[in-house]
Amino acid sequence: MKQRPSVSSGRRSAAAATRPDPVDDRAPESAPTPGPGPRGRVAHGVGTTLWLLVLAAAVAALLAALVGAQGHWFADGGAVATVTAYAWGLAARTGGRPAIFGLLALVLGVVVVVVDSDGLRSGAAVVTTVLTAVFAVMVTVPAVRMTSAVREILVALVVAVVGAMATLAWAPVVDLDRFEYTALGLSLVASFLTVFRLGAGLHGLGTRGIVAVVVGSLMLAVTVGYAELLRRYGTQSLVDTLDEAVRWSRHHLGAFPRPIVALLGVPALTWGTHMRARRRQGWWVCAFGVAMTAPVAYGYVDPGRSVREVSLALGYGVVIGLLLGFLLIRVDLAATGRSTSRGRRSAVPGDAEPLRPEPGRTHPLW
Repeated sequence: MKQRPSVSSGRRSAAAATRPDPVDDRAPESAPTPGPGPRGRVAHGVGTTLWLLVLAAAVAALLAALVGAQGHWFADGGAVATVTAYAWGLAARTGGRPAIFGLLALVLGVVVVVVDSDGLRSGAAVVTTVLTAVFAVMVTVPAVRMTSAVREILVALVVAVVGAMATLAWAPVVDLDRFEYTALGLSLVASFLTVFRLGAGLHGLGTRGIVAVVVGSLMLAVTVGYAELLRRYGTQSLVDTLDEAVRWSRHHLGAFPRPIVALLGVPALTWGTHMRARRRQGWWVCAFGVAMTAPVAYGYVDPGRSVREVSLALGYGVVIGLLLGFLLIRVDLAATGRSTSRGRRSAVPGDAEPLRPEPGRTHPLW
């Protein structure tokens, strides 16, 4: 004879069914939206092709100016075309109005060329640096494997190097320290404002996001102010030892790695792109990636350093930063070990599966 379930047990079952799951620090993902139709795909392909052609023409003009081609139109035209393409690309990537921002960048660039004043050219150089630094980070995609993380670092570097040539083409007349601090500060502000939307506001930070932002901010303060900290609080023997290490590196290796690139920018972008494959909080880590892309964008403005020395310093910083980024990925995966078989497979970066898809590199992020 079957027993009739009691009312209290039924109520307990209903309550258990409606009880929310334990809070996870991963931000909820929105449902995937249907892709564009055939006409939309064709229009997107044509637009991307035209954008690449404009950027290729800009790079050709900038290279011609660097090798000493006659006339200032190569440098000015390449700089204006690069700023226009990057403004269009950043607006399209972040869901803005690319036609409006691209046209605005084109008009302002032409005004700077026509007026041809040192103040306007210096301002255009700062804008180009900030635009390049943020766009180079936004154009990345989630990196499931470590090799994919290296690829994203290279993509960001290529975008930043093209922007660096455009920044140099403006021929700014600036105080170097003030220029670098201004460009880096504005790049960080623009990056975090953009990620604020991508990360669904501050409530989308989660535990890892808060830790990453706090640690990244402390590392930023240390890497930016380390010279002043050493001068104020370091012993003379420590300062002499570090100066000797810098001199040895420049004499034997050709350059000394840029600390902000090696200790913050590259590790943040490496770990952030890998985290974005699983959690939206990875965008908050990627925001510190401008600590790599901004120094690349303004690195060649320094007249006291050769192109070779600047390139070697950035290259050494990228290599060291990649090693630190891989270490952060290993620690993150070890700290978030899973009990399921899929989780154990995901703990191996080479076998990880993308859990959080994002739009393609040439599509809007929202």
